[in-house]
Amino acid sequence: MKSRQESIELMNSYIESESLRNHCEMVALAMEAYAKENDKNEVELEEWWTAGLLHDLDWEKFPEEHPNKAVGEILPELGYSEAVIGAIKAHAPERTGKEPESEIERYLFACDELSGFMHAVSLMRPTGFEGMKVKSVTKKLKTLNFAANVPREDIDKGALLINKTVNEHIQFLIGVFGS
Repeated sequence: MKSRQESIELMNSYIESESLRNHCEMVALAMEAYAKENDKNEVELEEWWTAGLLHDLDWEKFPEEHPNKAVGEILPELGYSEAVIGAIKAHAPERTGKEPESEIERYLFACDELSGFMHAVSLMRPTGFEGMKVKSVTKKLKTLNFAANVPREDIDKGALLINKTVNEHIQFLIGVFGS
């Protein structure tokens, strides 16, 4: 298992955009929080965090090959676990053909798009995540031209995959990002 520092250095070597780095860090935080909620052991907790951090590793440099470049070449050569690689593969099933099945895969799929969307909502608020309410996020979800590149159906599918309502998932992530 790679250390967190090694994974952060890897992410930074592939991703230059501050906003994409921020997104990856947010998804890592969300995954770590869900791993704790689901009583994962230390190894699993690290895998969940790592999958969140590295899920968009190849997005900037290899957008046409994302995430296949990362899961087919970069991460296996560096010795990342099958759980991490499988989760990253399953976060983009339309590109890889791998649907999210295992628990880590389902949670990464669920956390990816919603984390990005909630970040966009936070940017519209003077206090960011502080004091954010589920209702303000769901209201923006209904505004289709707000963060229009975020597929609402993926947010719905993600919540279903982790057996939560969209509102429960949003509330949990407000707690993660607002602290």
